[in-house]
Amino acid sequence: MLTYEPDETLAHRLDPRSKLAVQIGFAATALAHPTPRALLVLSAVTVVVLAAARVSLRRTVAAYRYALVVLAIAPVLAGVTIGSPWFDRADALTSGLASYRVLLILLVSAAYVRSTPVRDSRAAIQRTIPGKPGQLLGIGIALVFRFLPVLQGDLRTIREAMAARLGTERGTVDRISTVGMLGLTRAFDRADRLSLALRARCFAWNPTLPPLAFSRLDYPVLAFALCLALSAFY
Repeated sequence: MLTYEPDETLAHRLDPRSKLAVQIGFAATALAHPTPRALLVLSAVTVVVLAAARVSLRRTVAAYRYALVVLAIAPVLAGVTIGSPWFDRADALTSGLASYRVLLILLVSAAYVRSTPVRDSRAAIQRTIPGKPGQLLGIGIALVFRFLPVLQGDLRTIREAMAARLGTERGTVDRISTVGMLGLTRAFDRADRLSLALRARCFAWNPTLPPLAFSRLDYPVLAFALCLALSAFY
């Protein structure tokens, strides 16, 4: 699971609002320009972003392995036709380019996750979107970042326990249903404990968040994010 890791990289020193702006601009451009030439340029941008955050490509691929399987299968399924010619290369190419766009967006988001603490993400959202909507969105982002690793750890523990008890010799449907039911049970238990913990800690809608300030490094990044966003319209 990708999580925040303290470091002294360029991405770690940037304001989270700058990094969010780059993500939004990158995603907008990637979705607006599905051509191979545009994706080649965006691939180079992705390499720079990963290097700026010092992201481990091996760990990122491992974290996204299930999503990558879906992205790899999608072009094959899109190209299959009922009847002659049985496989449409044009449809497969279109789907493949779409899958590649999603892959690039996932890699850029991995750089953000590794370089940004959860509290900073919440502060950036709440100070960008005023009022209750920003507070609600900030809380949701913070809970997702904290809750997902715990749920993934529970699922991993369930699978390891099944393997230790020769559960791998059971049928596929039986294994999936067992993991699914136990996973849901753990998820609801975690949600109840989270609710109790929030009440015990006097959960506040507007807590004291870490201070945010743009530095000299942020202004070129913001300009680059603006260029990315504007390129989506050309």
